[in-house]
Amino acid sequence: MGEREELINKLRAMAKRMRRTALAMTLGAGPHGAHVGPSLSIIDICAVLYGGVMQIDPRNPLWTERDRFLLSKGHGALGLYTALAETGFFTREELNTFETPETLLSGQPAMCVERGIEISSGSLGLGLSIGIGVALAGKKAQRRYNTYVLMGDGECNEGAVWEAAMAAAHFKLDRLIAIIDANGLQSDGLCSTVMDMVSHEAKWRSFGWETRCVDGHDVSALLDAFTATRKTPNCPLVVIATTVKGRGVSFMENNNEWHHNRLSQAQYGAALQELAD
Repeated sequence: MGEREELINKLRAMAKRMRRTALAMTLGAGPHGAHVGPSLSIIDICAVLYGGVMQIDPRNPLWTERDRFLLSKGHGALGLYTALAETGFFTREELNTFETPETLLSGQPAMCVERGIEISSGSLGLGLSIGIGVALAGKKAQRRYNTYVLMGDGECNEGAVWEAAMAAAHFKLDRLIAIIDANGLQSDGLCSTVMDMVSHEAKWRSFGWETRCVDGHDVSALLDAFTATRKTPNCPLVVIATTVKGRGVSFMENNNEWHHNRLSQAQYGAALQELAD
């Protein structure tokens, strides 16, 4: 088995563990429930970034040259928390405190750079603007770190996203990478019904970004999308990842009832069985 194949298998196994952990955290949240559907759609993306792409060190979380990951769609918090646990920022015991009083692991992330959470999020449309500030600071200081900003496709309805997209291209932020979790659903329904974006690729390209479209659950394709040589110099990159809300659990997939919901013990058992199969 070659080195790349070993890495792909490692990332697939990591993503499966993350899904199981996210389900356990949802069950543990009890009547509060959790944003499990939009978290499951980004888990493969987070596994690839944290397990195979980003330069990070949980023993030195304030490392100046670390890559930065900004979760703009804060309702995908379970995807972030499980990735941070997989890479050593949190223990399994700490994950069990999700949604409990005084926990660091709230329903939407609260900034704690020492534990790998780079920004607070929840109000949509703001992450890319923050990412521009982070990337621009790195460029001015001649740092080599990359800044990754993960957004939802519904979030791209926000006008602030497009102001930020213009600015990123204007400042030639070639170490800024945006990721669109294009699962086709937002809290109010189908993205195409609420506000049809028609073509994310065409829009981002028109704003001066290099675009790459990928299956957001294909670990190998995601790895290539994040690591392949850039075709266009001095411009930001957007990876448009087609995903399925609730990925991995059949009764959650493309079912907007699981945007935020409670999980019963029976449903939890059924979901784990599917992931085992």
